[in-house]
Amino acid sequence: MYNLPDHPPLARPLAGIELGGTKCICTLATAPDAVLDQRIIPTTQPDETLSALLAILREWNGQQGFSALGLASFGPVDINPASPGYGHVLATPKPGWPDADIVGTLAGAFDVPAAFDTDVNGAAMAEMLWGSGRGLRDFAYVTVGTGVGVGLIVHGAPTRGIGHSEVGHIRIPRLSGDDFISTCPYHADCVEGLAAGPALAARLGGRSLADVRPDDPVWMPIVDALAGMAHALVCSTGPLRIAMGGGVIVGQPHLLPRINAALLDSLNGYMALPTVAPYIVLPELGGQAGPLGAIALAATALKDALV
Repeated sequence: MYNLPDHPPLARPLAGIELGGTKCICTLATAPDAVLDQRIIPTTQPDETLSALLAILREWNGQQGFSALGLASFGPVDINPASPGYGHVLATPKPGWPDADIVGTLAGAFDVPAAFDTDVNGAAMAEMLWGSGRGLRDFAYVTVGTGVGVGLIVHGAPTRGIGHSEVGHIRIPRLSGDDFISTCPYHADCVEGLAAGPALAARLGGRSLADVRPDDPVWMPIVDALAGMAHALVCSTGPLRIAMGGGVIVGQPHLLPRINAALLDSLNGYMALPTVAPYIVLPELGGQAGPLGAIALAATALKDALV
């Protein structure tokens, strides 16, 4: 699985759903640049949200139909097909969603090949097919927004083991003097708790982000935490490139150069990064990385079914 496909536009479209923490994006497409329909559903309670998504899929299926379905969800989720809980949401802090059955509810209603993974793994695959990770088999996609999610692809496949990547929750040394109380309910010093959107908002103390200059000290622990996470990625799985986006990064063009510089300083010459600079880049697909990630999952499901 996940031998990334390279195909011309399809006669029958692919359907993909990106389930996010605040909204879900439903996409019907025959190619990344041939989106036939795209709709947004707010993420509320599971019954309401999944019913609305299922209604859209049934509408599409009753019209031109679709050849495969990709489901890319916020996590943590059970991605082990042999597990009794496969396709279910796990210990998310999002109220009502633990144990919600995504695959059974959505994929179970249609007789087409389907694939399920995290939203960030899907986005990583889309970037490898059509964006900043083209031509690479070792790649990381990072989104820094409501949380810190990492889609980690090693030798052409998402990491597995006991579960999917949760690199946003690795614990890192704090910046000297930083006594900020982590916003993560599980960890006092993980990257997400120190540098995600809620952490930034708490650090701002009510100040508007529009009024915060690039040289404001509030950015120092954010840069340090994200560079620390990148250091861990380099020294563990060694991606050839890291694409980093999300609400905290977008609109702050000063951040990625500072994170790249902090990473080099942290590595201190011990690990050699690829000579093509910069090492950490913006995702080329922008806000479409997630929705097209679900389409990439659908494409792999179709390819696997045809083998």
